[in-house]
Amino acid sequence: MSPAITLKFSEKYDQQHAADYLLKHQNGWARRLSHTRDEQLARRALAIAGEPGVVLDLPCGAGRFWPLLAAKHNREIIGADNSASMLEVACVAQPAEVVKRVRRLQTSAFDIDLPDNAVDSIFCMRLLHHIGDASHRMALLREFHRVSRDSVIISLWVDGNFKAWKRKRLERQRGTSPVQEGYQNRFVLPAVTVEAEFRKAGFTVQEHLDFIPLYAMWRVYVLRKR
Repeated sequence: MSPAITLKFSEKYDQQHAADYLLKHQNGWARRLSHTRDEQLARRALAIAGEPGVVLDLPCGAGRFWPLLAAKHNREIIGADNSASMLEVACVAQPAEVVKRVRRLQTSAFDIDLPDNAVDSIFCMRLLHHIGDASHRMALLREFHRVSRDSVIISLWVDGNFKAWKRKRLERQRGTSPVQEGYQNRFVLPAVTVEAEFRKAGFTVQEHLDFIPLYAMWRVYVLRKR
């Protein structure tokens, strides 16, 4: 059996950090605007994926996408996270009528406690940019391939835009490397690299959606299982 993969940043999510994470996306007009754009991309990605009926939201964090996922009335939602505190905060923070439709699951994205082909789609927002090790990304993608019957919606940071160029210049000035731990354990990946990893894991790229084309690093991919 392979050793368990644990991301260092995930260890911080106790009850207080989970509560802080919830407030993070509500704090100020810029973050609220960013969340609105995240929802626009998520809606579009779900439509491209064919409005999947059974969706695994992993990691679900504080459940900020649960109301959007619940907008499809007959959708089955599994809200999963490695942090029990995150799941507790999500159940308190989100509307009761939404929470009652979500099956909660504490599990790791690298070892999902579900059988093969258990869901139509895996919805994975704001995790992959925390994974700098290519072998860890491949382990995650292969686990997603095992659990999803059809599609994966996944977001990450990619190069080829102004923000990535600016970040790289700042790292040069600081004398740091993108693979070091100096930038909140976040990593920018070349789009060609991650797309090759998607293919190696058994996916095809159906479409990608940029947060702000040519400016922002955030990109959402819709992957189809081969």
